[in-house]
Amino acid sequence: MRPHGHVIVIDDDASVRRSLSTMLERVGYEVSLYDCADTFLENPVVPKPAVIVLDMRMPGTTGIGLQSQLKTLAQSVPVVFVSGDSRPEEIIEAMKQGAVDFLLKPFTAQSMMDVIQRAMNMSHQAVVDEDKNLKVSERLQRLTPREMEVCHWMVRGYSNQQIATIDGGASATIKLHRARVMDKMGASTLPELIDMLIGLDIPAPQRQAS
Repeated sequence: MRPHGHVIVIDDDASVRRSLSTMLERVGYEVSLYDCADTFLENPVVPKPAVIVLDMRMPGTTGIGLQSQLKTLAQSVPVVFVSGDSRPEEIIEAMKQGAVDFLLKPFTAQSMMDVIQRAMNMSHQAVVDEDKNLKVSERLQRLTPREMEVCHWMVRGYSNQQIATIDGGASATIKLHRARVMDKMGASTLPELIDMLIGLDIPAPQRQAS
């Protein structure tokens, strides 16, 4: 069976690790098991797409502590917390830091599967978004500084004449730069270009108007 993704289980309870591994592998997930956060941190490999199932209370680094470090190590990887004994403030902190869900032990197999599937869908989408942003960033690098300036104004809805008025260029020249931007970015329409650049930073022009 082709795996649906990778699930990393970090829990100091061996019986929980075994049961989750059996359940998840049966439906096609690849599974990595760690007995504590510190063991994981010795070699924090996180494949994509992946979901981390994380115990709250463990010897050494706590679940909350690892979650904080994951912001640097694996920012886009969804985290699902499990715990048999957690204080309300711990649960609140975990959710504030972006946990997908928090399951209290003992949890049912179905509840765990439902949460992991939801989290894995998020991970798949994050991989797609990262790949898209990488490709768009590579295309942006093909633009000349002048084309980057024109692109900055284009995605903000400025017409050729408005851009020419702002920077003192000729409208016909702006039209040429605009066409080159569309060609290099692989966009057929302005709305497509705008959608492509959502979430990416297009630096504001530094040149002075003449």
